[in-house]
Amino acid sequence: MRLLPTLAIACLTLLTACQTTPPVTIPRPTIPQGPPPKPKIALVLGGGAARGFAHVGVIRALEQEKIPIDMVVGTSVGSLIGAIYAADVSSFDLEWTAFQLEKDDLFDFGVITAVTGMGFAKGDKLEAWVKTHIKTTNIENMKIPFAAVATDLNWGQKVVLDKGSVARAIRASAAIPGIFQPVQHQGKILVDGGVVDNIPISVARAKGADIVIAVDISASIGNTSITNLIGVTLQATSIMFALNVEHAKKDADILVTPIGIGDVGMLDFTQKKRCMQSGIEATKQAMPNIHKAIAAWVAAHSQPAVTAR
Repeated sequence: MRLLPTLAIACLTLLTACQTTPPVTIPRPTIPQGPPPKPKIALVLGGGAARGFAHVGVIRALEQEKIPIDMVVGTSVGSLIGAIYAADVSSFDLEWTAFQLEKDDLFDFGVITAVTGMGFAKGDKLEAWVKTHIKTTNIENMKIPFAAVATDLNWGQKVVLDKGSVARAIRASAAIPGIFQPVQHQGKILVDGGVVDNIPISVARAKGADIVIAVDISASIGNTSITNLIGVTLQATSIMFALNVEHAKKDADILVTPIGIGDVGMLDFTQKKRCMQSGIEATKQAMPNIHKAIAAWVAAHSQPAVTAR
């Protein structure tokens, strides 16, 4: 009969042990979701004639930092510099090509043109220079997707040139009103895109850009050295460009503004090195914000790892 109490004690001890021993937990493996997503980064290059050499410095600095450029959109000189880069994707070649450019390569001024035409220069030289120095004939064949922005002179509408002749698109985008004759292209009469959008961030957004790096090379508005009709035309153009930039630039994720070149005249091709160096320095200053914007986008669009069941 003593066996029953002993057996009961043994069972009670066993039950107590089962209740106090924590269960063994086997961690579930996580399944990685692959490489993180990459944002589509657009480089938007504004107009500003000779100050456009600052764009060369911007691109050099971005390339050195290995910031990927997935799209280039440009107005006026921004379309020229942007097209040279989009066709070849080399900041070294861009610098080499751009620094061969002189005022006489672009402006075919003539008295007859000014009197009988709609501008002091025809623009034939500009188009010929582009054909010689940019080997890609059609925009569709650029290594980086590219678009130039022009203005429909008849209706005042923005025209996005993202297919067809590279040279013709640049000529149209850079046809400063009153300086160059308007350009007939794609069934329209076109002038400089800066008339309606000198820093075409909205075009990059419409084309699917996730992050927009925009470069503003607008001139300083003040100018007390206006002495002739060309000076009047260029000053009026600078004012018009600066005003529409002031509104548009707010939509950039990163705005690069080369400092100290606002006094460089639109036709002053003697300040190439100064403009390029300003572009380099401004981009280096903006680089922390560029990296921050990319990291924030990646974090917002990354999927968390899935735990296996």
